[in-house]
Amino acid sequence: MAPSSTLLEPKLAARAGKRDDPIECSVHTLPKPLMREFRHVFGEKYQLDLMDMNDAAMRDDGDDGGLELLAIPTNQQARQDLVSVGDEVEYEKDRLLNVFLEFGQELCERIRAMGYWADYIDPCSGLPMITRDCNKVYSEVDGMECLLNYRAYNAGFCKVLTHPKWGTSVYPATIFCYAPRDPVIQLVKEYQFES
Repeated sequence: MAPSSTLLEPKLAARAGKRDDPIECSVHTLPKPLMREFRHVFGEKYQLDLMDMNDAAMRDDGDDGGLELLAIPTNQQARQDLVSVGDEVEYEKDRLLNVFLEFGQELCERIRAMGYWADYIDPCSGLPMITRDCNKVYSEVDGMECLLNYRAYNAGFCKVLTHPKWGTSVYPATIFCYAPRDPVIQLVKEYQFES
């Protein structure tokens, strides 16, 4: 059962011409625990930017145009178990990172072109890719647990995500935006191809 924050269920998606590198993605509102994490990562400076955007979008009737913080969690099925070690696993992690970075950049550029804020998290560092003044790390595993109810376990000093279909052969990464839900849902649907 999908969490109550789910606006668009997880389905496979891909950039045009990139169906060999599918990404499972969905759209969610931010539940309270994730809202705290979001504020931790993007800090006070970003919160001031949000208030400025909200004030600028506020109409005379007090409506903010439906702007809200949304998360677009993504997961890729790895060709190998990513808990393993070795050159092949590192190559696979690099491949998955590049697929996400291209997807995240393109999706954020399209959301920003509509006049809304968007950023994506570098899965390697946990830091935002566009908002440069942030130095707090976002936990992809915690985010997937909160948004998708995926399970995780501790392996030494690392939390390991387990996907319900792919097990630990999964590469999580997240995109955030501040926009009305309908255009974001429509945009993500353009990428989805799984029925």
